[in-house]
Amino acid sequence: MEEELLMIPGPVPVLPRILRVMSKSMIYHRGDEFGQLYKEIVESLKEIFQTRNDLFVLSGSGTCAMEAAIGNLLSKETGIVCIANGKFGERFKEIADRYEADAVTPVNVEWGSSMELEAVKEALDNSSSPTVVTMVHNETSTGILNPAMEVGKLAKKHDAVFVLDCITSIGGDEVPVDEFGADIAIVGSQKCLGAPPGMSAISVSERAWDLMRDNKRRPYYMDLVAYKKSLEKKQTPYTPALPLFFALKEALVVIKEEGIEKRIERHRRLAKVVRDAVTDLGLSLFPKLNEISDYSNTVTAINIPQANGITDEQLRGGMRKRGVIVAGGQGKLKGKIFRIATMGNITEKEVLRTVKALEEVLTETSIASPHTPK
Repeated sequence: MEEELLMIPGPVPVLPRILRVMSKSMIYHRGDEFGQLYKEIVESLKEIFQTRNDLFVLSGSGTCAMEAAIGNLLSKETGIVCIANGKFGERFKEIADRYEADAVTPVNVEWGSSMELEAVKEALDNSSSPTVVTMVHNETSTGILNPAMEVGKLAKKHDAVFVLDCITSIGGDEVPVDEFGADIAIVGSQKCLGAPPGMSAISVSERAWDLMRDNKRRPYYMDLVAYKKSLEKKQTPYTPALPLFFALKEALVVIKEEGIEKRIERHRRLAKVVRDAVTDLGLSLFPKLNEISDYSNTVTAINIPQANGITDEQLRGGMRKRGVIVAGGQGKLKGKIFRIATMGNITEKEVLRTVKALEEVLTETSIASPHTPK
């Protein structure tokens, strides 16, 4: 029997060669060997981020890096604008609320809809100063790619520090962090990088440092000023998750071997294959796009055909019986959509297996005609 196939937006399937390096013997985490390992990881990630900014690796998931960004930037004198058209955009606001900023201004958009730049501009016009603005680049809860370049320009015009969640886009889409004007950018290990979960990386611009250094309420474990001091010695301020560092290093070697441009193109091609296949099967895509947004390059959100009476349990449960696990809707979208990811080291083989399982379930419930989509 085939192994269950994870086609969810993280954690993604991990190549055997990456898993194997996690069984290496532990090394002295304050020695030269770790220092060289950390240096190589940082250099590789800066190339993928396309940034000249400082960059650090955290022993914590993407949400850890999100909180590191907010916790280091926000004081009682700092205002923040949180743009949200999905679950993870809303998470930034939830974190900001915990840190009691001067003013937390949400720019809420219906989940799955494109944001309106005028609404963002208005929020920035009315926000306290200095200001932080947050956005999720690739919102996996809804399958939409948000306009990072345009929001980055607005943030710069308003002298705001731009925090960009690229957790599910870096490594799977074109994300020129500096060109986007992102003062802080974040990636997670278990997404497009194809590594195990539990790691994140965060880049920090000089403008962001100006806010952080003056903030007396920075977190302890995620104090990025401490990370900066330690990086000068090629170290982390606290004990690193060594097996995960080994795995991340190997995952970055895999990316270098493939070539980042080819990797991005593979993600783009496979996402289009999924979109074409599901629409050929009579299903509709979830996100509502305008001229400044696009479909995600790494996950496809699809409406569950309510009129046909099929339930989320029947659809995803039927696919799981066939060895394929896809994601359901989150929060207010639970039971309304399902999501197929094409992240990391997924190939045409896994996509075809997924489409075949979906077609069999739909045919079984008389929703699709029994043919294999091209």
